[in-house]
Amino acid sequence: MNNLDQISPVSSEVNADGHLVLGGVDVCALAAEYGTPLYVMDLQTLRARCQAYQEGLSARYPDVLVAYAGKAHLSTGLLLVLAQEGLGIDVVSEGELYTAFQAGMAPEKIVFHGNNKSIAELVLAVKYDIRLVVDNLHELENLSGVCAKLGKNARILLRLKPGIEAHTHSYIRTGQVDSKFGMDLPDMCKALETISQAPWCDFLGFHGHIGSQIFQLEPYQDLVAFMIDQMILARDVYGLLVKEVDLGGGLGVLYTEADSPPAISSYLRLLATSLKTSCEAKNLPLPKLIVEPGRSIVGQAGVTVYTAGTIKPIPGIRDYLFVDGGMADNMRPLLYQAEYTWVVANRMLEQPVHTYTIAGKFCESGDVLAKDINLPEVSVGDYIVSYTTGAYNYSMASNYNRFCRPAVVLVGDGQSRVLVKRETVLDVLRFDEWETA
Repeated sequence: MNNLDQISPVSSEVNADGHLVLGGVDVCALAAEYGTPLYVMDLQTLRARCQAYQEGLSARYPDVLVAYAGKAHLSTGLLLVLAQEGLGIDVVSEGELYTAFQAGMAPEKIVFHGNNKSIAELVLAVKYDIRLVVDNLHELENLSGVCAKLGKNARILLRLKPGIEAHTHSYIRTGQVDSKFGMDLPDMCKALETISQAPWCDFLGFHGHIGSQIFQLEPYQDLVAFMIDQMILARDVYGLLVKEVDLGGGLGVLYTEADSPPAISSYLRLLATSLKTSCEAKNLPLPKLIVEPGRSIVGQAGVTVYTAGTIKPIPGIRDYLFVDGGMADNMRPLLYQAEYTWVVANRMLEQPVHTYTIAGKFCESGDVLAKDINLPEVSVGDYIVSYTTGAYNYSMASNYNRFCRPAVVLVGDGQSRVLVKRETVLDVLRFDEWETA
């Protein structure tokens, strides 16, 4: 593949044995040591992506927060790396919040999302002075009761529906009018009216997110313009100053050579320049700029390693290559028809001469990870690698068919360390209760 160097982790090499090497570690050795399926995360790629955002945005805008979208891939060890690079985090659940606490993330660097937050989650956010993104009027009402009970104020942004439809899969669009996320303009006005008279509410500003795996910059330009209009309305009608604007995330990444996402630098330049220029033109004070990259931080950093099992030819139709994982460790092909780039880790110097359909081991006909792709001639026991699996693969993994979820290992400087241990059958059974006769 011509663009493999743009899709694989940045530390990728091929050694003299024709094996894929990540972070200075032979992938075949990783598979032998930790077993497969195996999620591998490359430290060099993670740091490079964090620095591209943190340094790239800070150089273009005076007050910023890069809040990593934790839903993309979250573990305590991973978050420690991101925190070292200056990133904050956006969380959507009590579990993600406690992971942030465990990693020592400062409350002022945490953004708490969610369209149906529980009272317990609201209590946690208010208790620890965490920035809350309020999704709807009912949540605002619940928050009023929580603040009264705790005797504390809530620090909030309102999540809005910008009415912008990014060109991406329908399941990962969020900015359009028909979305479960955010307030339409009438509800926003009701919320602003409530906030303007609520002593328990520290109003920070607005949040808008238009989707995920986005390849065009124009929707972000439209998002900035939409936010400027709401900032003016909040000031002129309700007397509320917008101190923060959260423009979400969603920048796409390369999964195959058919993808063409903008560069991170181009994306950040557009956001920063558009917001500064528009605020100056409308005589608005510059708000803090928050962005929430997820996939574009961790996507390219991750690969998944499988072991090839049965190869089943169906004459005149296709040759199935079965691997020891599938939909339970990567739901995205079934859910989004996602496509990936594949290699054979122990045959990196061989030419792709055979067409395979890669299928998983789960009891579903739709458990197919890749259709009709070209690989070197594969033998049982070879190590099959899928690139760009750092985002959403581990976080969406399940125990379907009582599958033991894979380990996650971090590689860098010739070393590997476990971020998440491989589950065992006893782990899968640990919550079962039964009585013997």
